[in-house]
Amino acid sequence: MKYWILIAVVILSSCQGKKESATPAKKTVKDLTEVSQDSLIGLQPVLNNVLMVEDLNATLNSDSLMVVRGTVTSVCKMKGCWMELDQGNGKTLRVDFKDYALFMPKDLPGKEVIMRGVASKKTLSVESLRHFAEDAGKSKEEIEKITEPRTSLSFEADGVLILNKGTTDL
Repeated sequence: MKYWILIAVVILSSCQGKKESATPAKKTVKDLTEVSQDSLIGLQPVLNNVLMVEDLNATLNSDSLMVVRGTVTSVCKMKGCWMELDQGNGKTLRVDFKDYALFMPKDLPGKEVIMRGVASKKTLSVESLRHFAEDAGKSKEEIEKITEPRTSLSFEADGVLILNKGTTDL
C-alpha cells in the first residue's frame, strides 16, 4: 500500500506546471569565444552613474568601486587576461581582472563595454610592459623599443558587460 501511495505522489508532483522564479536568473559567463548579443562576464555592473572612460582621469578616487564605459582597443592574444580601452586622448586605459578570474573574448577590439571595478595609477616596469607587448602580438623590434617604466591609469575589473552593436540607451 505504501508503495502505491509513493507512486501516486511522484506522478502528481511531476504533473504540476513548472513554477517561474520571481527574479530572473543572472546571465554570467566566465569565458566567451564570440559576442553576438550583450554578454556579461563576472559581476553585473550597476547601470546608473556610468562614467565614460574619457572622464575617468578627472574623477579618479582610489579604492572606490565605479562603473566605466568605453571602447576596447586591444585584448591579450594569449588568454584574454587583460584589455585596453581608448581614452580618447591618444592614451589607453589598461584593464586587468580581479584575482585573474575573468577572460575576455579575443574578438573584443572595437566593441563597447561597461565594466565594474576600481581605478588607480600604477607604474609598470619595463619587464611587465615588454611582457604585455608580447601578449598583444607586437613584433620583437617593437618590444625592444620599450626601455623605461610607465606610470598610467589602470583599472581592476570584476565584471564586464559587453555591449552588442546598437545598444546605446544604457
